[in-house]
Amino acid sequence: MHKQIYINMSVKDLPRSKAFFSSLGYSFEPKFSNDKGVCMILGENLYAMLLVEEFFASFTTKPVSDAREKTEVLIALPCDSREHVDSLIAKAKAAGATVPTEPQDQGFMYDCGFHDLDGHGWGLFYMVPEGECK
Repeated sequence: MHKQIYINMSVKDLPRSKAFFSSLGYSFEPKFSNDKGVCMILGENLYAMLLVEEFFASFTTKPVSDAREKTEVLIALPCDSREHVDSLIAKAKAAGATVPTEPQDQGFMYDCGFHDLDGHGWGLFYMVPEGECK
């Protein structure tokens, strides 16, 4: 099947968005970055393209939604531990993200999420290894 994924997201202020995600520890692929967009590395073969709104709009015939007002997509990323979830949430909050709910401990999974500067929803979760559930 597929060997990579690129998630395309519109942003209002590219330098501000890049600084936000840099503060969470993400890096960027310069080969796929310019003044219209940057390629954020989420993991091995996992990328998010942060594209200025006008450039993003050139890829679709439908109106671009404002993620601050409507949910367009929820991106979920696995983490290595509960502490990893909490650490990323704290960094996101310190960098200006909103955290709409408290962390949820569901026994088999620990999760929490944030809305980035443009309102995109990011979920962070840790799946407890089988046999270690509460």
